[in-house]
Amino acid sequence: MKKLLTLVCVLGGSFGSLTSATVKAEQLDDASLRIAARQQAMTFGKQLKQTVQQGMKAGGPTAAIHLCNTQAPAIAAANSQGDWTVGRTSLQLRNPANAPDAWELATLKSFDQRLAAGEPPAALEASMLENGEYRYMKAIPTGALCLNCHGSALAEPVKTRLSELYPADQAVGYQVGQLRGAFTLRKTLAD
Repeated sequence: MKKLLTLVCVLGGSFGSLTSATVKAEQLDDASLRIAARQQAMTFGKQLKQTVQQGMKAGGPTAAIHLCNTQAPAIAAANSQGDWTVGRTSLQLRNPANAPDAWELATLKSFDQRLAAGEPPAALEASMLENGEYRYMKAIPTGALCLNCHGSALAEPVKTRLSELYPADQAVGYQVGQLRGAFTLRKTLAD
């Protein structure tokens, strides 16, 4: 596909209908990739939420923090076994290993602007196809469950546990509906 697109660009405008067909094919690829990426993000998010809920049932927020600390990287790795690489990032990091790259940072800032303009959090997503790689991000809105460990009024044991595991934690002070972060996915495409 990329070779065809490059050839069309080199040959110029005399193949206008071919260029149009190539662009439409690329858009279809983006649409199918976006559907697959949404599914991957949904699966990853569901597994993370189940893990947090298990921790809450087992021992409250401090147990959930422990599970999130130990299990979230393993869940991301398990979901990255196939064609996709999945993870999470945020403007306010808890885990420095999840720091956004330049595109992720720009996308997170765009999500914040779109949310402030009234766009629903569930609709916030972005994708990019560049240099043989497809990138996708889906917003993670702050839910009521999140406030136990990411809210403004944290219990003292929660604060203590967070400072033990994440000394540079910035992921607190959220309210329901705010942008907590985003799922971020990558897929290398074959030429």
